[in-house]
Amino acid sequence: MTEHRTGQGEPSRTLALLWGADPTPRRRGPARSVTPVQVVDAALALADDQGLAAVTMRAVAERVGVSAMSVYTYVPGKPELLDLMVDARYARMPRTNWSDEPWRARLTVVAEANRALLTEHPWLTEVAALSRPPLGPGVMAKYEHELAAFDDTGLSDLDIDAALTYLLGFVQAHCRAAHDAARSTTDSAMSDGDWWQANQPLLARAFDPDTYPRAVRIGAAAGEHQGSAWRDDNHWTFGLARTLDGVEALIN
Repeated sequence: MTEHRTGQGEPSRTLALLWGADPTPRRRGPARSVTPVQVVDAALALADDQGLAAVTMRAVAERVGVSAMSVYTYVPGKPELLDLMVDARYARMPRTNWSDEPWRARLTVVAEANRALLTEHPWLTEVAALSRPPLGPGVMAKYEHELAAFDDTGLSDLDIDAALTYLLGFVQAHCRAAHDAARSTTDSAMSDGDWWQANQPLLARAFDPDTYPRAVRIGAAAGEHQGSAWRDDNHWTFGLARTLDGVEALIN
């Protein structure tokens, strides 16, 4: 199965679409019955409702009420469509003016906003590549807003960019792990707690405390505290705090 990520379309056509230009001037003919925004919104609805696999050019065409071939007059193909989808989601993120709060509080807001976005739209963790973001107005507005959270930290421009990438990388990795955990629960029709309970007799026989003293002791303590080997909120709180500690080491 081919993996789809942002930045895989033809650059000139993608950038033209992102910034509202028509990359393929049309011959004279009847006016278009839908707009590019409607095409993107249809794709977003499919991804949110049914997952990324449901987003095909044919399915998008059916949702907006045009033929499968005519949808290509709006978007050249799925790679470009994915860039438009990601940029649209970024453009619609809530953005409030930064106050005089400390930098750590501002970066916490950045992290929580991105976590909320990836939680509400899990397909974004599959396609939104930090290395090749769609360079559209949504991405640029998001980037500008998040960079401003570092104002008055005293960091250099290069350190600010690296620190933001570091923070967003943590958020993306955490959310992907959370989606995987949720998918495992759905696919097995069994909660993590039930899964560990069912496997407890086997684990008690297999895990010799003399051979694996740390694994048995620490694993048991973590499992008892969390109710499973992995718990979303616990790992989020710990991981975000340590990520911000790393940024603080640069600032101080």
